[in-house]
Amino acid sequence: MKQVLSKLETYLRDTLGSVPGIRAWKEEGHLPFFLRDRYGFFLLKLHGKSLLLMVDRSQNEDPPAAIRKQMELVKKGQKEILVYVREHITAYHRKRLVENKIPFVVPGSQMYLPILGVDFREHYPKPRPQKGALSPSAQAVLIHALLQSSEDLNPTKLAKRLGYSVMTMSRAFDELEAAELCQSSSRGRGKDRSLCFQIPKQDLWTQAEPLLRTPVKSRFPIHLNPGKEPPGPKGGLTALAHFSMLSEPDYLVVAGSLGVWKSLRQTEAFSQAILGEEGALMLEVWTYAPELFARDGWVDPLSLYLSLRDTKDERVQITLEQLKKAFPW
Repeated sequence: MKQVLSKLETYLRDTLGSVPGIRAWKEEGHLPFFLRDRYGFFLLKLHGKSLLLMVDRSQNEDPPAAIRKQMELVKKGQKEILVYVREHITAYHRKRLVENKIPFVVPGSQMYLPILGVDFREHYPKPRPQKGALSPSAQAVLIHALLQSSEDLNPTKLAKRLGYSVMTMSRAFDELEAAELCQSSSRGRGKDRSLCFQIPKQDLWTQAEPLLRTPVKSRFPIHLNPGKEPPGPKGGLTALAHFSMLSEPDYLVVAGSLGVWKSLRQTEAFSQAILGEEGALMLEVWTYAPELFARDGWVDPLSLYLSLRDTKDERVQITLEQLKKAFPW
């Protein structure tokens, strides 16, 4: 939090000149716990206007509709102009925030304060893919080999099992072979080609782990419409608590594929939610179908580990190390 505030003060000073110090807001005690847990609240006087900064400290980025709801809860009885502050915001969400005229600041990158006539935008370079990281389809092939079978792997059979085209599977084979994780048969590069993983599964995981990425593409807090069942296996902290002694989160975490997310949106089967509301759940949208490797309604332990590997919570990290020791080699 201190780092974000320091970057914010520097950014305001560099763009707007002299800026009075940011001070803590002492009236947050009346707010619901989930708001106090997610945000730090601070006051700032800028161009004669009083601003109430909502500094988001969550690792998960909420959509603009949820942010608007949260602001409405904070706004009750307050005269200050509410401003959303987050260290990183995706390009899509920045666009939606501007469209909805929600004031926000990304320290060092963008400031949108329409009531003050301030709209500073800078170029955001597109994030580069992780160097050497496997594609989602290649990662799915590897997890299949680790969890189910590493024998008789050819593009045609795997395309049917994993839901990809034969061409996509052939490219995934190329990636795995180029990464020296397996060897290909000498029967060519067509549908009769087969892969062979020659090292023990535990060694294969150790060698491959630096090339693996989180399967989670996005996270969305939602309310499912009445009668709708969760659209996939349980994942995230809900699944980690199931596989360990970690306490369950206050909300359900469910994993679904990009196809599932698209279907939910097309059928309008959900509404935006705020985590902490009754019945709210966190939907993780995965780059490959989580049900491919799920068992008994829970995501597989390898993908679960990868989905939470970058979490900074020390308790989660300790639990993940315990989870690794129980991998089914």
